Amino acid sequence: MASAPVSGTEVSVAAASMKALQAAGALLVLLAVLCSVPARAEESAPSPTGAVAAAVPEIDRMFAEFALDARVPGLVWGVVVDGRLVHVNVYGVQDIDARRPVTPDSVFRIASMTKAFTALAVLGLRDAGRLSLEAHAEIYVPELRGWAYPTSDSPRIRVRDLLHHTAGFVTDDPWGDRQQPLPEAAFTAMLRHGPSFNQPPGMAYEYSNLGYAILGRIIANVSGEPYADHIARTLLQPLGMNASRFEVADVPDAVRSRGYRWEDGRWRLEPTMAHGAFGAMGGMHTTARDYARWVAWLLSAWPPRDDAQSGPVRRATVREIGQGSNFASVRPRFGSTASEGCRHAAAYGMGFVAAVDCELGLTLSHGGGYPGFGSHLLLLPDHGIGVFAFANRTYAGPAAPVWDAALALRRAGALTRRSMAVSPELAAAYRAAGQAYRAGDLAVARDMLAGNVFLDRDREQWRAELARVRGEAGACDTAAPVEPTGERAGHFTWRCATARVRGELLLAPTPEPAIQLLTLTATAP
Repeated sequence: MASAPVSGTEVSVAAASMKALQAAGALLVLLAVLCSVPARAEESAPSPTGAVAAAVPEIDRMFAEFALDARVPGLVWGVVVDGRLVHVNVYGVQDIDARRPVTPDSVFRIASMTKAFTALAVLGLRDAGRLSLEAHAEIYVPELRGWAYPTSDSPRIRVRDLLHHTAGFVTDDPWGDRQQPLPEAAFTAMLRHGPSFNQPPGMAYEYSNLGYAILGRIIANVSGEPYADHIARTLLQPLGMNASRFEVADVPDAVRSRGYRWEDGRWRLEPTMAHGAFGAMGGMHTTARDYARWVAWLLSAWPPRDDAQSGPVRRATVREIGQGSNFASVRPRFGSTASEGCRHAAAYGMGFVAAVDCELGLTLSHGGGYPGFGSHLLLLPDHGIGVFAFANRTYAGPAAPVWDAALALRRAGALTRRSMAVSPELAAAYRAAGQAYRAGDLAVARDMLAGNVFLDRDREQWRAELARVRGEAGACDTAAPVEPTGERAGHFTWRCATARVRGELLLAPTPEPAIQLLTLTATAP
């Protein structure tokens, strides 16, 4: 299959500046280690250009400040735009004892950002006709049969419930993180015994690592191969993510990031947990370069189009991960604008939280928190941009600088909305609308009008309305492009003699193109 549309060499790397701290004892020693090993710049890599380049200094400052304030030993962050990793930068060390600096090739555990890989693997099996999201999970994992549900009228758990975190399990972040190395046999015994429920399935969203571990077992049972092998064969290898893996023992020492926690005024090494039955919820290890391929491929699913399909699963399947469940919650935006920025009605899709931001548009995001590591990803599908970061300190989730970086890109003018192609039907209707305006009579476009138009407003009323707008705006350039919002809807702005005319066009859901709604409003130039 085709690899992701990102080249591992298309990056810009610079060493983030290190700020000195006034501290004592062990902290001074450790800071001396960090400051003595700046990251190596890659001279052969091109630098970002245009609006992205203008935002880079501010973005780098944000992440360097975060690393300092959060006491993070090492951090890497990247910006993907239109299929390319256009900027990546680093801070600190991947290994305090060995004094190895973080590089774009350092391997970090990304924790719960693994869930998106799990979700797409499930959807891929669904596409292949090997499972159904609406089926009871016990069909694919026999150990679930006979579970004691919390009420006599509880529905049995569906595969979809596990994907959306609506299976009724209690939120289990602290407990689930430590189950990572659980052997498969022990997990089988756990499933046979059955969990305790917090509520019946399908009642509410509750984040469940156990639920995604069960999805990992479903993938293994349905595919006939271990979960990690299936992810590698169907996702990692086709995307060229050759440095990514689940077993930490397979990561070369020279590039492996150690995980630390800040305790008693010093960094302490977290115990290393091997891959196990809970790997499907948080076991992925990857690099900034590899992960950029994943981000670029996900973003390439937008907008819908007629291009040939490429990649491990269909574009429509990738877009499905952003379909949130019905249990939305209102939350503040992450980052420095949390208190005054727009609030989100956020819902969990499949491995991503979906929310519409008043400035960024559609957002798909997910964090990763784990003993020794923290990570975050933000996708802006409307603009083809992704921002991500990995850290090697326990639960040091870099969500704030990731979202702040996206807003910095917006301020710099780097968020250009991806344009949709204008359908022939919309183009024909738009021409008819322009003809009617020039003639001052909507009836000249009668062949393009749906039956409701002259019932909602008769011909004479339309003549009066067009005359009023023409009186305020004068003659207009009706050849200006229409901006589609779908195959049969769009909006436009005409430059006119004394004003601008903003319009909206909506076609009816009929086989032949027919205008059901046309609005024209004159505004001050």
